[in-house]
Amino acid sequence: MIVASGGGAISLRVAVLGSGSSGNCTFLATDRVKILIDAGLSQREMARRLAHLGERLEEVQAVVVSHEHTDHVNSLARLAKLYRIPVYISPLTRAALASQTSLLAVETFQPGSSFQIADLTVEPFTIPHDAVDPVGFRFTAEGVRIALATDLGYLPANVKDYLRGCHGLIVESNHDLEMLRTGPYPWFVKQRVMSREGHLSNTALGDYLRNEYDGEAQVMVLAHLSQQNNHPQIARVEATAALEQSKAQRSVPQTRLVVSTQEEPTEMFWF
Repeated sequence: MIVASGGGAISLRVAVLGSGSSGNCTFLATDRVKILIDAGLSQREMARRLAHLGERLEEVQAVVVSHEHTDHVNSLARLAKLYRIPVYISPLTRAALASQTSLLAVETFQPGSSFQIADLTVEPFTIPHDAVDPVGFRFTAEGVRIALATDLGYLPANVKDYLRGCHGLIVESNHDLEMLRTGPYPWFVKQRVMSREGHLSNTALGDYLRNEYDGEAQVMVLAHLSQQNNHPQIARVEATAALEQSKAQRSVPQTRLVVSTQEEPTEMFWF
């Protein structure tokens, strides 16, 4: 049986330590293993935020990497060397980091093929983003499924498939289209963000939630919000309205909505 919010039989726990253009990192644990998804925050910040949640950076046993952009790998080499933990990464992403990142222990994976870390099943899936081999992840332990999909320009069919049936979702809600269009970014950057290999807008996520979301997630975390082209309340209002419409149209269960920030971790979510 799945029990959320901290009691009963627990299979997975997860917290977003920070998410945004300045650094991304998520903590996930089972009874047997503790991992990080990406290591874009400084070592000090990762340690501080984990301590706030009652966890220790020294107890992390692996890092899985979504893609090579700096805001996802800034502290990867230092973390891996200091704690001598393996880094799980696709071969193409590893090659993209070869000239700047020395890694002691590397375990490679192929997008579309699952692998194990202790009792945790990890399913990396291809996402549309302007990196060499970007992936999202679905994690499963004891029948509980958590998916993370950020840094993607749109939601293709394969990503929607991996999001179905998950008990927890961490999904991108990067920008408000009007704020981006009228904001300070140069036009070529705006084009990049809005492209099909850029970042997911509040509107695009809302369309998915309204029309295709299965309603299975107990908790949904909005992630990778732009500090220049979005606001937590705008993202929350748009996603909430979409979820309410989805619930009214298809009688899906209630999903708790949480907005992550760049500055502080979310609470720990227990499943």
